[in-house]
Amino acid sequence: MTTTDHSEHDEDVTRRNFLYVAAGAVGTVGVASAAWPLVDQMNPSADVLALASVEVDLSSIPRGQTVKILWRGKPVFIRHRTDAEIAKAVADDTADLRDPQTDEQRTEKPEWLIMVGVCTHLGCVPLDQRGEFGGWFCPCHGSHYDISGRIRKGPAPRNMEVPTYAFLNDTTVKIG
Repeated sequence: MTTTDHSEHDEDVTRRNFLYVAAGAVGTVGVASAAWPLVDQMNPSADVLALASVEVDLSSIPRGQTVKILWRGKPVFIRHRTDAEIAKAVADDTADLRDPQTDEQRTEKPEWLIMVGVCTHLGCVPLDQRGEFGGWFCPCHGSHYDISGRIRKGPAPRNMEVPTYAFLNDTTVKIG
């Protein structure tokens, strides 16, 4: 084998390696281009993303009143609690609770109680300002919740859920 033959062989190997790498790169880009639409279609649609969070103006809710909004297809209760209701909720922190949570753990600002308005027993919507504890009452199976949304009596196993929320300012809350 002469020097010329040896350099031609090295040049062929280098060219072959380049062609393998180039073909592999083109193939990878082709597979990724074909797969991207399949992966992208699994992202939530615009209408679902719009439901992911909701902003609520709190300035129109007077003390002692509850409003119900829809978030992700579920009712959410927003209660502007009075000082007496807050005091009652804090006093009940030491009561015998099935699902122990303090009022402070359930509220970011004590005057605003925000929770998913669904009974944790079978998913009914409880009635506001009813029941033995001054909070909510589920007439379907008799669950009683206090003014902090904690289960106090009946078959429900847990407190009403508190969704993720943040106060954007003094009069606006973003849920979700």
